[in-house]
Amino acid sequence: MFKIFPILILALTAVGCRDNHFKTGKYFAGGVYASAEQLNIGKSVYTEYCMACHGVDGKGNGVSSKGLVPPPRNFTLGLYKFGKVVAGELPHDGDMIHIIQHGLNGSAMFPWDISDDQANAVWQYIKTFAPDVWEGKDKELGEALVAKNDPFGLPRKSFAIQKGKEVYHGVAQCQSCHRAYVSKQELSDINFKYNEERLAADDFDEDMYDLKLQDSDHNYRSLPPDFTWHWVRSAQSVEDIYVRLLSGVNGSGMPSWKDTITDEEIWAVSYYVKSLMDLKDSRERETFINSIEQSNNVFEGSSRASGK
Repeated sequence: MFKIFPILILALTAVGCRDNHFKTGKYFAGGVYASAEQLNIGKSVYTEYCMACHGVDGKGNGVSSKGLVPPPRNFTLGLYKFGKVVAGELPHDGDMIHIIQHGLNGSAMFPWDISDDQANAVWQYIKTFAPDVWEGKDKELGEALVAKNDPFGLPRKSFAIQKGKEVYHGVAQCQSCHRAYVSKQELSDINFKYNEERLAADDFDEDMYDLKLQDSDHNYRSLPPDFTWHWVRSAQSVEDIYVRLLSGVNGSGMPSWKDTITDEEIWAVSYYVKSLMDLKDSRERETFINSIEQSNNVFEGSSRASGK
């Protein structure tokens, strides 16, 4: 009797502490239905794992949020940077659940060792922070973007990287937000190939090797990554990068490149960016950066000598 009584007390306590905030279920975009029980489980999981950073009301202002770069996501905005849909459209559950369980590289959003059911429940609960965005089964999700029809593959990897370098700097001009990874001479050659015009010493942007702060809809300015130095939040493989270029980064200065450049060009840039990412934390990175600086010294010296 005396041994059973403490166990009974613990069981009653556990039942009494179970969250019972939601009395009815909700329909969300895409026709997804979350039951009251599921939402209550999600609220409990959120309180235990997420609230410290994202805050009681999901505004990204939890007690542990101070000093975090980037800041925790403000869920009340209904903006999610790394959905696998065109930026501005609503993401699919599976992709957001993957982020919850696997985290985001180089950020305070760590992987969480929770079950699939818990991850799904907490994601459904997170939707309730932005009811105008999510609630209503007639609202539509974005088209799911996937990596398919790679025109290069391993046999043409080197060609893809070279083409991606040219598209990055000469077509998409990614260095307008990120930084350039070619010398001024090489950039001039690329510009001549695509625009039939050489660049003189004073034609180059002074900040071409700098990262440029970007305005965003997340209530803070964001700094694009240096692919050779920073972690890329949501991508590790060529395929990941391809999907990110297709979709963009929602609410930031990074647009979707879908239908802006060709699919082959997006694949090429993906191969090129992956080659830059592979330089991170290596001696080859220092050699690579130094070679750009040395080439620029020669280019500028030649330009001064010729009076250009």
